[in-house]
This record gives sequence, C-alpha cells and structure tokens, in this order.
Amino acid sequence: MANRLEALRVFCTAAAAANFREAAARLSVSPQVVTRAVRELEEELGEPLFHRSTRGVQLTDFGRQLAERARVAVGSVDELFHQIDRRALSQHAGTVRVTAPHVYARLIPQALAPLLAAHPGLVLDLRLSEQHADVVDEQIDIGVRVGPMRDARFVARAVGKMALHVVAAPALIERVGRPQGLDALSALPLTALIDRSSGRPWPWAFSRRRVVTVSSPAFVTDSIDAECAAVLAGVGFGQLIGPLAEPWLRTGAMLPVLEAEAPEPWPIHVYRPQRAPVPARVRLVYDELIRVLR
Repeated sequence: MANRLEALRVFCTAAAAANFREAAARLSVSPQVVTRAVRELEEELGEPLFHRSTRGVQLTDFGRQLAERARVAVGSVDELFHQIDRRALSQHAGTVRVTAPHVYARLIPQALAPLLAAHPGLVLDLRLSEQHADVVDEQIDIGVRVGPMRDARFVARAVGKMALHVVAAPALIERVGRPQGLDALSALPLTALIDRSSGRPWPWAFSRRRVVTVSSPAFVTDSIDAECAAVLAGVGFGQLIGPLAEPWLRTGAMLPVLEAEAPEPWPIHVYRPQRAPVPARVRLVYDELIRVLR
C-alpha cells in the first residue's frame, strides 16, 4: 500500500460515518476513493473491516478494534507533526498551485489577496495557460477551466458562465458601419487571437455551432489584453470574452454587434484532483475561488 497512514485516516473517517458516501463527503473525495482505501486495508490485513449489505455498512469486530487503535495512532502522528512544525505560521502554510486561463491573470491575485494576508505562510503559485494542464504531471492542486468538464478524476464545481461578444469601438462603427450578418464580417477589419498550441487564429464562435475563420485580420496577437486594446483603439472588430468586453460595454467605449448570433455562454469550473485527504490549504483556496468566481 502506497501510504498506510492516509489509508488509516480514510478508514477512521469511514468508521465514524453512517456510510462510505458520508465519509467521502467529509473528506471531499469520491465514494470510490473510500471504497478503494478500505479494500486495500482489508487485503493487507487479511480481515474484513465492514459488513456490507443493501442497507449500508457496519464495522466488524476486527474493524471496531482496529478503528479504536487507528484513531489513537493517527492522532499521535498528527500531534507529532503539530509539535514539529513550529515554523508554520498557520495550519494553511504551504504552496497551492493553481492553473487558469490568462483572463484570470489579474482577477485571481486580487481576489485571493485578503486570504493570503489572513494566512501567513500560504503561498499562491499561479500558472496561466489556455491549455488544460496535466494536474498530476505538473503537480497542480486547483484548476479553473472555461468549457465543459467531462473528466471523472476531478472534483469540479460550476461557478458561472462566460459570454462571447463581437464588439468594436464607436468610431470604427461610424466609419465602416455595423455588420448585418456573419457573411458581412469578411469585408470588415477584424482582430485575431492566436491559439498558442497550434499557431493559428482561434475561430469566432456563433449560435447553432457556427464558426467564422478570420482569414485576413487587420490585427493579430497571442495576447487577449493586446487584442482588447486594439479593439478599443478602433483597429478592428473583435470577439472578446465577457470579462474583457463587458466593463467597456458598460462605459460605451465598445459597442456590441451581431448580438442575436451570440453563442451559448461557456461554463466556468473550479476543479481539483480527487486526492485523499485534501490538505487544509488546498481546501481553503478551492472554496475561496469558488466563492469569488461566482
């Protein structure tokens, strides 16, 4: 067994809970994680720890004896580390690695600043990328993803939706007019955002899964902030994500076009790998990101 101590922690929680599902909820993991930990303990010890039935699970006599001894043992280890870790300024001290799209480059540090100030020793390691990180290989604790979540390895919470807007500066619209349909876009100056993984411009998305390829852009960049600046300067029409466009739409510095053709907003998720147990610092940042991004 890779980590007997963690397996005993899971077992102790399962022994104190009504069922494995409740234990999983307490640990913020899937019920499968609890089931696997218990099964591996049973295989190593050669004794069943729970009686299983359609009504639920109950400790065996052996399991009850082990639970009493395990609570003492796990508690002693926790106390040992509590005494040794005098350098930690809080129970949440340590690094939490977060991956997120570039659009959150300013928002996440600003949103988490009060949390970091309240917990000395807590360190935020923020990695920005539009690509979906391999959370295991890159040792990522928490991710923010725009788009669907279909990977069962993650504990994910939907926190909102992100719209796409085709926008332009008022001076540009006054000069070239408003497009009346998708076909009219090709005759207008457009901005293009480069997909860094492919080196090609991202296509523009519209309702009913229609896309428009920007083949002759007036401005090309791999920076969402630079594209936003170009649109503000009247260089071209751009399709910008909500967090970039909406503040300027409210001030009138940008105007929306083709609103009837807008695609369905993309879901936004905060997720983390299914690891047991979850460090207190990771749970703290995970819960706070969910709160602030909602």
